Amino acid sequence: MHHRPAPAHQHTAAARRPATLVAVGHGSRDPRARATLLRLLDRVRELRPGLDVRLAHIELNAPLLDETLAGLAAEGREAVLVPLLFAPGYHVTHDLPAAVAAVPGLRARVAAPLGAHPLLVEALADRLAEAGWTPGEGDRRTTGVVLAAAGSRDPRSGAETRRIAALLGERLGGVPVVPAYASAAAPTVPEAVAALAARGRHRIAVASCFTAPGLFAARAAAHAPWIAAAPLGAHPALARLVLHRHDRALAAPAVVHGRELAAV
Repeated sequence: MHHRPAPAHQHTAAARRPATLVAVGHGSRDPRARATLLRLLDRVRELRPGLDVRLAHIELNAPLLDETLAGLAAEGREAVLVPLLFAPGYHVTHDLPAAVAAVPGLRARVAAPLGAHPLLVEALADRLAEAGWTPGEGDRRTTGVVLAAAGSRDPRSGAETRRIAALLGERLGGVPVVPAYASAAAPTVPEAVAALAARGRHRIAVASCFTAPGLFAARAAAHAPWIAAAPLGAHPALARLVLHRHDRALAAPAVVHGRELAAV
């Protein structure tokens, strides 16, 4: 008995597997950082059972991004890189696309950074509440917030961080929220604290626009005159935002060797 070979498109469909979500952290010498990101990704898996979710780092921690992408290419898998970063900057606009281009035959998409989104603002506000912020704080004329972020020389990064600060201020009932940066941009956290104090705002909290504990987050918290929020870590809203960025990227073209491919 002879069997007809299956059409080529059926072979292609059978070979296809769902894209792997590669959450890309910066990397940190703080041993708590990797563990925190792993807990965040556990929440992502709980929200989307069956999704292949992997952690990679730009530097300092294993697994490194280039190794992760090489492994996915060897498995014949497609990747969606979700940067665990909050704004466009060199890592998002250069390092991640370069890492994709360096792996022959890899089908991949790079998602937008987490950015100014209501889910991010929900996580920031919750971390402030856990640190001692109460809903009525925004009504006090002496209250202010410094939004501490990593910082970048890319002007798009500063613009995005300012949008995050504006959304957080709205969420907190109109309290002034001043963005500040740990490196590469101004103002610094102490400068932002001084600017708020000059406006008569002496009850100043520091909100942590960092995914995990590390040097920058610790330095920012140390400058808080009043309360300092913890990094966002495995907050449920942040896990939902990671999936949102993944899903949006899947609707965009994939790339191989820098060439765009039609979205699957």
